[in-house]
Amino acid sequence: MSLTLIKNAQIVNEGKTRKGHVLIDGEKIAYISYGNEAPTGDFDREIEAEGLHLIPGLIDDQVHFREPGLTHKGEIYTEAKAAVAGGVTTFMEMPNTVPNALTQELLEDKYKRAAEVSLGNYSFFMGVSNDNLEEVLKTNPKNVCGLKIFMGSSTGNMLVDNTAVLEEVFAKAKMLIATHCEDEATVRADTAAYKEKYGDAANATMHGNIRSREACYKSSSFAVELAKKHNTRLHILHISTKEEVALFEKKPLAEKRITAEACTHHLWFSDEDYATKGNNIKWNPAVKTAEDRAAIRQGLIDGNIDVLATDHAPHTKEEKAQHYWQAPSGGPLVQHTLSALCELVHQKVFTLEMVVQKSSHNVAELFQIENRGYIRPGYFADLVLIDMNSPWKVQPNNILYKCGWSPFEGQSFKTRVTHTFVNGHLVMENDGPQYRPKFDETKKGKRLTFNR
Repeated sequence: MSLTLIKNAQIVNEGKTRKGHVLIDGEKIAYISYGNEAPTGDFDREIEAEGLHLIPGLIDDQVHFREPGLTHKGEIYTEAKAAVAGGVTTFMEMPNTVPNALTQELLEDKYKRAAEVSLGNYSFFMGVSNDNLEEVLKTNPKNVCGLKIFMGSSTGNMLVDNTAVLEEVFAKAKMLIATHCEDEATVRADTAAYKEKYGDAANATMHGNIRSREACYKSSSFAVELAKKHNTRLHILHISTKEEVALFEKKPLAEKRITAEACTHHLWFSDEDYATKGNNIKWNPAVKTAEDRAAIRQGLIDGNIDVLATDHAPHTKEEKAQHYWQAPSGGPLVQHTLSALCELVHQKVFTLEMVVQKSSHNVAELFQIENRGYIRPGYFADLVLIDMNSPWKVQPNNILYKCGWSPFEGQSFKTRVTHTFVNGHLVMENDGPQYRPKFDETKKGKRLTFNR
């Protein structure tokens, strides 16, 4: 077992920022002390972190890493590598791969692959379809993060539109259900109307109306209604409208049965950006107005919305360059989300303490993850050092996603991730004058376990 001392960092943890020192013993945090006096001793590695902030690694509860079946877009290896470069030490991946993860055997195949190649910690959602309830109910809540229901079709169509099936799943599931909420009938009607009116003249500026606020609210409110009826543990993903924010209560997370997530792109972009970004910011649910963006930001601050995530969903440049009707929805974000959130801290939109709360602490609490998400003795040392004043620019030569592009390309950020530890292993260093992450791939991440 090796000993690593991180000294003189500004430790951001549990709502406070204090100068202190963290000792890592093997995979776990052994000791934390505060103040100017750093511990002394015989350490295998010492990292002088004066001027840096130490935070628990981000836990991203919604990614699409595209393996198996869609590996021309991304792979568990490439996307997890980009994630740890960006300070995301743990991810939960979605079932809309090819084949869809709709059986226990297919689900376990993904876990086996991640154990071989993932530099970050991992869990995978079990997919729900209109006809796999028996398989769904076999899912082990101790080592699977949750169930995923697409209550609206998106990439890799896994739409569940049978109301009787939804009622049964919400009634019988004994673990967290995460939902993509867009009302399918509304989306189809709006799509048909825009195709008839605009045909090939349609473009990405119309996306927020085609995947409309009405479709989002109708589906989210229906999911909330079902959860209340059956006392289901419901988590609604990627809230995109001001109306949806009001569906969720402002009370402590521990008291909630119904929770919500916001994603980086809905906090950063608005419909004004379609004119320059086009299909590169085409997501489902759609990026909507500046007013919606402001309401989602406020919902995070007020406590309506509980966690921050990315919905990382890579597609190739060629796929995104197609005409609006053919271009798939989704975009890559895991490498850049922490720098983007810290930019909002610089802009006084959020505090760094809140970013840590929503990106690490709350995700661990919401999913009941064992011994992660905090800087505490006995917890796994999933830790990230960031320099809040080390500017860099997103450019093609420093994008790590397999797809090779980013909606943030050309954006300058003030904050750089300098070190990432996963289970005590220093997997990434990027503390030089240039943005050049260096990786130690000798150890892989671990499968998450849950206190359920």
